[in-house]
Amino acid sequence: MEAVGFVELLAAPAAKRRWSDEAKGRMVAETLVPGVTVNEVARQHGVKANHLSSWRTLARQGKLVVPQIAGAEFAPPVAVTQTLEPPVVTGTVDLVIGLVTVRLDTATPAARVAELVIALQACA
Repeated sequence: MEAVGFVELLAAPAAKRRWSDEAKGRMVAETLVPGVTVNEVARQHGVKANHLSSWRTLARQGKLVVPQIAGAEFAPPVAVTQTLEPPVVTGTVDLVIGLVTVRLDTATPAARVAELVIALQACA
């Protein structure tokens, strides 16, 4: 018998899967276990990670029921208070309009800087 070369197999496109809300909820619950990633669960179930992430969003909005499984929970929101201090700016600011340069201290009030800009523009 003689070899014929190679055989090419063409697979039909896979049918679109429809996941039940119960199955979606179970998968979302698995992603809520500490240490488990969305990518791991998606790979395990043959789902695209972005679909699983959108189902998590639905669950957060209360539009998808998530069953209780051991260790699964949404992370509680944490409020952090920070004291923001204005940055300390030292040095000078140069206003250059045309051939005129005005050097100002950084402590110059903004209203005065605006007045000077208007005056310099009128002179140019």
